[in-house]
Amino acid sequence: MRATRRQFLHLGAAVIALGGNAWPAWAEDYPNHPVRIISGFPPGGINDTYARLIAQWLSEQLGQQFFVENRSGAGGTLAAEAVAKSAPDGYMLHLTTSADAWNASLYDKLNFNIIRDFAPVATISRGPGLLVVHPSLPVKSVPELIVYAKSNPGKVTVASAGIGSAPHMYWELFRSVTGIEMVHVPYRGGGPAVVDLLGGQVQVYFGTFASTLEHAKAGRLRALAVTSAKRAAVLPDVPALAEYLPDYDASIYVGIAAPHDTPRQIVEQLNKTINLAFADAVITRRIADLGDTPLSLSSSEFAKLVVEEGEKWRKVIVAGNIRAE
Repeated sequence: MRATRRQFLHLGAAVIALGGNAWPAWAEDYPNHPVRIISGFPPGGINDTYARLIAQWLSEQLGQQFFVENRSGAGGTLAAEAVAKSAPDGYMLHLTTSADAWNASLYDKLNFNIIRDFAPVATISRGPGLLVVHPSLPVKSVPELIVYAKSNPGKVTVASAGIGSAPHMYWELFRSVTGIEMVHVPYRGGGPAVVDLLGGQVQVYFGTFASTLEHAKAGRLRALAVTSAKRAAVLPDVPALAEYLPDYDASIYVGIAAPHDTPRQIVEQLNKTINLAFADAVITRRIADLGDTPLSLSSSEFAKLVVEEGEKWRKVIVAGNIRAE
């Protein structure tokens, strides 16, 4: 069953209200053996990059091996379900993103609830997408794209990395704000989408910085705007979509979550250790290279963010009548 607004808010309030629950004695020496971080997407993508970045940091800081296990499929829900059903002992963690928050509304039937079944641990970053077009498309700005699409209904194609992917959600928000229509072409991942975009088989893409930035810098793609409310430091000359569309602001968070009922001491230890990473120049530079910004929140602040993201994207999903395949 899809999450309703009332369910999001009530479940969110319950999670945020969780206080310093008692923890077992074994939590005192956590971690005393290797820890798995489960990523819901294949190796090589931005999720995998973040999982490995934070795994290395935690290994160095806590003296035990944190390693990444990729369990791709079903928009990341297979990985989330595995962690949700695992023992709440801190030895299986989830590399979580905004997609987990909107999947609650995107999928009719999930065997877990992202709010009820998880303890948000720590955020790592927040980053926008990049609206790019193939150079053959005769537009050089967002207003020109809107006019061109309205003047050529059914002729402009917009790629995504699949139904419910970040590029798809960014496009759906853009569509709801502008009222324009393009032909949506979902791919099985961002890689194939970018390949066809570069080849001119599709024309528009709301991609991640990791997949599009270098192509834009090299002129193989034309960057029209970043999807956040403010410009990105790595592309200061590229406007934010909010400069043209005040109601448009789309970015995704990346963080770490644990199963619900994980001892509070473990959650806070991981939160503190991850937040220490933002004082490390190597970590912050790597995040900046990905086009993102470090995001340091407490576990309770992270819980609130999950609720807010779920509610924001629920509205987009309902308005667009989007269904996961």
